[in-house]
Amino acid sequence: MKNTYYCSSQDFVKNSKIPVRVMKTEADMYEEIAELMASAIEKNNAKGKKTVIICPVGPIGQYPIFANRVNERNINLKNCWFINMDEYLVGEDETIPYDNPLSFHATMDRVLYSQIKEELVMPESQRLFPEPGREAETDGLFEQLGEVDLCLTGVGINGHIAFNEPPKATDPISDLEYKNCGTRCADIAAETIVNNGANKLRGALDIFPKRCITLGMKQLLKAKTLKVYLYCNWQWGIMRKMALEEESRFMPVSFLQTHPNAEMVVTESLYEFNL
Repeated sequence: MKNTYYCSSQDFVKNSKIPVRVMKTEADMYEEIAELMASAIEKNNAKGKKTVIICPVGPIGQYPIFANRVNERNINLKNCWFINMDEYLVGEDETIPYDNPLSFHATMDRVLYSQIKEELVMPESQRLFPEPGREAETDGLFEQLGEVDLCLTGVGINGHIAFNEPPKATDPISDLEYKNCGTRCADIAAETIVNNGANKLRGALDIFPKRCITLGMKQLLKAKTLKVYLYCNWQWGIMRKMALEEESRFMPVSFLQTHPNAEMVVTESLYEFNL
């Protein structure tokens, strides 16, 4: 742990088990993500190929920029499949209502799909979310679509990616089994509830969802390009752990260490901070 948290910024990058790149600001990251998405689609369109992108709701600052580039450059999304990572559940594992401020479905419609010209946006059947009761169908869709072009996302305070929360030490699952988990309904970790509830519901933790549905690590790791972007002060600790500690189910984002084209992108302020 001493080496994890107390080494210099230079040694952190030098010894990282995953490629690390530093960007000046959070705003720069949104610009990059938007351009990576737009360029990948243009490239595939030129070849007559479909584009499959796994989409987060966190970060979301890239989506208005991406929508503007689609509209300005007349990028046709009709051969694109955008598959969201996850969604909150309420009640007996039912998708959170669309009018709830936490709804990822509503967020994507508001910040992305409604901002794109109708003649360019993909049909609703290609704007996908995992749904409770249809987990096998979601996993099967990934097999049908084949290649996943991009997964550009953030990471949770405890190392979750999507809602792949770290298992408890007593859970009977190995690293390999966890890495091969598919789409499923799951409990949200206490750390995530506190962190997200503080930021999104101003600390009203008692009404924050306790369950979710998420793509599994198996689906996320299918992406040809997988980048995690870290820009929040509270991500400094997991940034250090992800880079310097061993791959483990107890830090699911660490599975990116052995992905053939993964990268961790961090802001200058996170990189420069030292204890």
